[in-house]
Amino acid sequence: MEFKGQLKSISCDYFTGHTLITCETDEMAAPRLEELQGIPLAITFKKFRKKRSLDANAYYWVLVAKLGDKLNLSKPHLHNILLRRYGQPAIIDGKMIYLVLPDSDQGARAADEAETFHIKPTSEVKTGRDGERFRTYVMLRGSSTYNTEEMAHLIDGLVSECKEVGIETAAPEELSRMLELYEANRKRKGKTE
Repeated sequence: MEFKGQLKSISCDYFTGHTLITCETDEMAAPRLEELQGIPLAITFKKFRKKRSLDANAYYWVLVAKLGDKLNLSKPHLHNILLRRYGQPAIIDGKMIYLVLPDSDQGARAADEAETFHIKPTSEVKTGRDGERFRTYVMLRGSSTYNTEEMAHLIDGLVSECKEVGIETAAPEELSRMLELYEANRKRKGKTE
């Protein structure tokens, strides 16, 4: 349980040597605190700092937008490029999933701009009976399924690419905090490994 508030008074009971601390919170905390009355607590005081609302996923999309603008690429296209470079393959029964699409500019554009699925082209191209060429793609997992380690790898790659073109990125400590928040949000939503 965490609150924003102020320290109002401090007094000392000279008979017991205990300190009595009175705090005022910015919200109605009494109902939540009543159940803790009389129970030993671990109490921490620290100077209030406004929390940034970004978790690692939100930060990822902020950087994707900035880098996409700089490179003149749509967010879906850049997201797919990043997933191809730093992402994770989709696995079923211990095996990667492959699919085949026409090896054409139209097929490549559809794969680049896809938002509901993510695929990575391979070098494998086969010619069908009618002479049409088909390229094999590897299915990739969407970043919303990533655990903290996988998300950190994806963001590290994106941060590296942002720095190459002069886009300012968060300090490593701030990124660590965002990844912690990302993990907490995953646990809250029941997406644990």
